[in-house]
Amino acid sequence: MNKICDLQIGQSLQYVQLKPVSRIDLIKYAGASGDYNPIHTIDEEAKKAGLPGIIAHGMWTMGNLAKLFTPYFEEGFIQDYSVRFKGMVFLNDVITLKAILKEKNHHQLHFQVAAVNQNGNEVVKGEVIFSLYE
Repeated sequence: MNKICDLQIGQSLQYVQLKPVSRIDLIKYAGASGDYNPIHTIDEEAKKAGLPGIIAHGMWTMGNLAKLFTPYFEEGFIQDYSVRFKGMVFLNDVITLKAILKEKNHHQLHFQVAAVNQNGNEVVKGEVIFSLYE
C-alpha cells in the first residue's frame, strides 16, 4: 500500500465498493446508533412517509465513506469531515466511495469525498481534512 503523504494533487485514494445495502446492515446500524426511525427498517412505515421503500441512514453512508482513510491512520487522522446528503440510499444499492486530493497544505491533506450509487448518482458529497503526524 502506498503512503497517503505521497499522493499528488488530483490523485485518488483507492476506490472502495461496498456490498449491496441489506436490511440487516440497516437494522444493525439502527441498534448501534440509537436511530430507530422506522423509515430505515420497516417497508410499510417508509411507504407511509412517501418513500418507495426503506432508506439507509445518512450517517450510515457518511460513516462508510470515512473508511477510505482507515488504512492511513498510522500516518495521521481525520481532523475535519463535512458532507452534504444529496440523495437517498435504498436496499440493494451498491455504493462506491471516492476521495480525490485537492490540496496539500503543510501537514494537512484536503480531499473531496463522495459516495456514488450504481447509477452514478452522488448520494453524499463532502470534504475531509486529513492531518499528518509531525
